[in-house]
Amino acid sequence: MIKKIKDIEKYLNAQYLEREQVIKGMLIAILARQHVLLVGSPGTAKSAIVSDLAKCITGTSYFQWLLTRFSTPEELFGPVSLKALEQDTFKRNTTNKLPEAHVSFVDEVFKANSAILNSLLTLANERLFYNNGGIVQSPLMSLIGASNEWIEEGEGLEALFDRFILRYEIEGIADGSNFLAMLKGSMPPNRPTITLQELEQLQYQTEMLVNIPDDVLVGLRDIRDTLKQEGIRPSDRRFRQSLSLLKASATMDNRNDVNRKDLSILVHSLWVTPERNERDIVRQVVEDLALDPNDKELADIKNAFNDILDNIGNSFTEFAKNTNAVVESNNKLKSLEQRISVLPVTSDITNLLNQMKVVKEKLMTAALGV
Repeated sequence: MIKKIKDIEKYLNAQYLEREQVIKGMLIAILARQHVLLVGSPGTAKSAIVSDLAKCITGTSYFQWLLTRFSTPEELFGPVSLKALEQDTFKRNTTNKLPEAHVSFVDEVFKANSAILNSLLTLANERLFYNNGGIVQSPLMSLIGASNEWIEEGEGLEALFDRFILRYEIEGIADGSNFLAMLKGSMPPNRPTITLQELEQLQYQTEMLVNIPDDVLVGLRDIRDTLKQEGIRPSDRRFRQSLSLLKASATMDNRNDVNRKDLSILVHSLWVTPERNERDIVRQVVEDLALDPNDKELADIKNAFNDILDNIGNSFTEFAKNTNAVVESNNKLKSLEQRISVLPVTSDITNLLNQMKVVKEKLMTAALGV
């Protein structure tokens, strides 16, 4: 069943270029039964991606709506039953509306007025809808909200904003070749699917069978402590909810144990306000702590090696005219090789060692004038 999820991810990535993180995030959110917010200008394929994703899950009920400041509760939750009113009962007909949907997309979600907001919050947080004097359990797996802009302080929308555990900013296609590919279009491949029952089984496996080791929990604590030093304080509830994202990320990689690499999904989760500076701080803190110590050391070594290459420039012959620079670069390369020698051998490390060997040989050849 994991292969079916990966096939859906591959299919959507082929259809929507430069949206890989968003697509993976939505799949993780659905596995974790969490909610996603997409923010971006009109025309950035927000609704199209969600609609296509919903079509890949057979047997689901999908609800989509565009809110305006004039929207009424009837549009999302269904009209009041006139027949019930005759019996002095206030009851909504929720057929084909948000309370009965498995996946929902609400565009311009922050235009929800107070008449809509309370029911929307309860649905998102507790999967409950109050109707006919009783409580109805909603099958909602994921509410995906969209907006053209971030909320501003004082709008009274902080509670709704906090319900979205994953939040993405979507921009227009940046790469020119991808833009041309989008303009030309292509015949889409056959749409891969997964049944609702299969998805629910994966959700159960993710929740019940995926383990979070203490090392990862310590990483979460370190992220929290570092963010607190920066004045960023995500709620304890948000950290608790993030555990389901980590489990779903492991499931996407067909693992039964979460590792530190899975923490990287929290780049899109742990900031409190949408200020660019705060998002950048969260990204840096999370990415630093998401790396395995060996991976982090290897990344530092690669950066140091690239600095040596930048210093050498395009001509080894010209660089070799400075004897001191050659000696210094050679010593730096030896030091990097010693650091690599204590790391577990991987193909990545072997390739890097081979590259260093070639650079050392070229430096020696140029210095000797051979």
